[in-house]
Amino acid sequence: MIFLSEDQVRSVLRMEGLIDTMEQALVDFSAGRVLQPVRNALPVPEHAAFLGVMPAVYGTVMGAKLVTAYPDHGVHGLPSHQALIVLFRSSTGEPLAVMDGRLITEMRTAAVSAAATRLLARPEARVLAILGSGVQARSHFQALRLVRNFEEVRVWSRTQQNAGRFAAEIGARVMPAEQAVRGADVVVTATNAPEPILRGAWLKPGTLVNAVGAFGPERRELDDEAMRSGDVVVDSRQGARQESGDVLMSRVTIYAELGEILGGLEPKPSAGIVVFKSLGMAVEDLAAAKLVYDAVVGNSGTSLPASGAAFDEDWTE
Repeated sequence: MIFLSEDQVRSVLRMEGLIDTMEQALVDFSAGRVLQPVRNALPVPEHAAFLGVMPAVYGTVMGAKLVTAYPDHGVHGLPSHQALIVLFRSSTGEPLAVMDGRLITEMRTAAVSAAATRLLARPEARVLAILGSGVQARSHFQALRLVRNFEEVRVWSRTQQNAGRFAAEIGARVMPAEQAVRGADVVVTATNAPEPILRGAWLKPGTLVNAVGAFGPERRELDDEAMRSGDVVVDSRQGARQESGDVLMSRVTIYAELGEILGGLEPKPSAGIVVFKSLGMAVEDLAAAKLVYDAVVGNSGTSLPASGAAFDEDWTE
């Protein structure tokens, strides 16, 4: 068994290949080829934080991610999310690797949004609005520009200084949230906001919203109008019904899982506006961890399935 640090993960994990890997993982999940319960989040009330446990079995690999979320870590100079991923061979139970999961979490989240954008955004999309200025905002810029040719990028953040710094890094313009969103073709919400920062009244027909920031049944980034303005696509129905305040508080009907559309089980949405609510899943972490493992030590019988028998539907609703 090997241990891989964040620097070692960074040296081999590439966004281009990761997007394709996330697409396949989502297809396999929605087709019932993944054994995965909903994440178990253990609250740490004194720090307004939680410890998440995310196990899965995926083809010839299995494992789990342990992830901590401490929203106030910015004042201590630490990442808000830190994680470890443990990877096993599913045929024998042999431990293969323990690796830092912070960067994998950052990159696979953006890669999933890129997969959604490649599928659901209009081909002619040219204006990108990013609400947020942290790790996920940066990662999403890097990922989404691989699937669409954006001519204009707009940035908003609750902290003006952070927004300015981020915009300068990527060649974007800082704007108020409403101005940034109006006329945008693709919108990313990647904030820690507990209440809506995106209003449906700002969205034009044909916009794709990648909503990735709010986690938990009592937190949301989009108001009711935004959630009800078109079709809502999720990574996991079961996860969204338990963990997404955006979905639960707006009481919207979920159109489909992203993997169902990617796999041809459901048609692409026909509504003018599409909201993709992403919460993140263990299978995404395992698929990314396998990419890293194979790049470091070579493929040794840990291939992921392209097809196969479905698992019990109770695990993958």
